[in-house]
Amino acid sequence: MHETDAVSPKDRFLTVYGRKPVLEALDDPDLRVDKVILADTVRGAGAAEIQRAAKAAGVPVQRASAHRVKVLAGNGKQDQGVLADVVAPRMRPLRKALSSGAPPARVLLLDGITTPANVGMILRTATAAGVDGVVVPRRGVAALDPLVVKASAGVAFRAPMLRCATAPEAAEMLSSAGYRVYGLAASGKSLFDAELPKRVAFVLGGETAGVSEEVARSLDGWLSIPMPGAVESLNVSAAAAVLCFELVRRGTAR
Repeated sequence: MHETDAVSPKDRFLTVYGRKPVLEALDDPDLRVDKVILADTVRGAGAAEIQRAAKAAGVPVQRASAHRVKVLAGNGKQDQGVLADVVAPRMRPLRKALSSGAPPARVLLLDGITTPANVGMILRTATAAGVDGVVVPRRGVAALDPLVVKASAGVAFRAPMLRCATAPEAAEMLSSAGYRVYGLAASGKSLFDAELPKRVAFVLGGETAGVSEEVARSLDGWLSIPMPGAVESLNVSAAAAVLCFELVRRGTAR
């Protein structure tokens, strides 16, 4: 089952929630906020402050039930009754990216990475290295929330994110589109010695389980980062940094 051609709001916006993150987004001249949604239970000075900031930024404010805000934020108890949809100009569906006239040459695929700090740091590193795209599935990976934005130091808003439903779907789509798909693991051909084709995807597995069995079925091979010291593995965000800047070293990240 594949995603439809309709572009989900989750493939266009990063949703930030909580009074301070929303105010920071509204006050940032480099960001475009599509809308603010305020729970009907939020009144008084708190509501007035949000409404003043939104008016100054020319952003519409919608009222909704507190339950609706919680559902949209998807975070439990930390939304404080307010959220904002911030436009992420480089975020698009993976399917559309692959069918475009200039598909991304080198991409990362996140598979089961559930720690927001790791997702945020990977987005920051990949953007800094000029990687063409980071596939962030909507299921099985940490939600793109304020924790991810904070870990990326705000770079997540401008990161080249590619969205799809799941990592196995993404691996299948990439393989069908002619990409060679490699998993990063403790064993495999050295990343530093591997010959890489023009179109290639690198799968970064979860913090404990690594690359999932379902995604592994779509792989063309495994790559490893040589570690002569007595350490079995790197944190996934550290491994991503080594990979991204090896691509820079080769002059192939762009």
